[in-house]
Amino acid sequence: MKLYIISSGKYGSRIINSLAEMGLASSMVGLEELPEDLPEFIDDFEGYIPKNIPRADLILAVGLFGDINMIVPLIAEKSGAKSVIIPHHDPAQVPPGLQSEIIESAPDVKIVFPKPFCTLEPVGDQFIDEFCQEFGKPEMEIESDGLVKKVTVTRTAPCGSTNYIAEHIEGIPADEVELEAGNKLHNYPCNASMATDPVVGDTILHLAGYQVKETVRRALGFGMKSAVVDHDTCEASECQHECIKHCPQVQIGLDTVTLNENEQAVIDPASCGCCEICIKECPYGSIEMEERKFTIE
Repeated sequence: MKLYIISSGKYGSRIINSLAEMGLASSMVGLEELPEDLPEFIDDFEGYIPKNIPRADLILAVGLFGDINMIVPLIAEKSGAKSVIIPHHDPAQVPPGLQSEIIESAPDVKIVFPKPFCTLEPVGDQFIDEFCQEFGKPEMEIESDGLVKKVTVTRTAPCGSTNYIAEHIEGIPADEVELEAGNKLHNYPCNASMATDPVVGDTILHLAGYQVKETVRRALGFGMKSAVVDHDTCEASECQHECIKHCPQVQIGLDTVTLNENEQAVIDPASCGCCEICIKECPYGSIEMEERKFTIE
């Protein structure tokens, strides 16, 4: 796979360095670094397009804010790439309207906007999926006998945080891993924004933390905390399913809150972020946070 990267700022630099250190250096056929102080609105993009663009299979644009992202489909066209990844680490990077413009400008190119980068999963595109074999939504295997004995990372967050977390959770009690993994993400530290994203109603940093929690829960086969719906008080026939509308994980495409045969909400304890937003939004007070062992299938 031939990877061409367009980068800006400290976040972009971290991603580039992390991917290179984790084995993608030989796949990088080109790198263009753009200044951080570009105007939010740009009328003419020609002056920002690199003069020498190599042939590429996948374009990765990291750390770009605002209209400058419109050069990405132009670069894809010049490189021959049919696959593009434009991850979010900040709500201001690529608003929904701009995403639509980018997609409309390149109808023959598969473009994805993972929010954050560590939510990226296969989408049925050859080169995005090849990238996802090693980088994207974290996956790990954990060997435990009450204490964590061994952690094997099978897919890492592109920033490298998964490997850092894996190194620091070995030897601790298994029922403390969920909490400790989230702490280690902050220690790394995750560079995602703490500004509330208006689309999801939560911060992108929190979203990154939710992915880490899900990763260790699935690897252990259990979780220690989740929101739970009381189906005796859930008024499905009257409710507008506010829990689904407001769940940040649902807003980024996960099935964290679904409906059962009675149209009542069911919360997946594997991917529940424990943000408590659904608790606040439920008009019937039918959701509570529970701390106990939840079996993850």
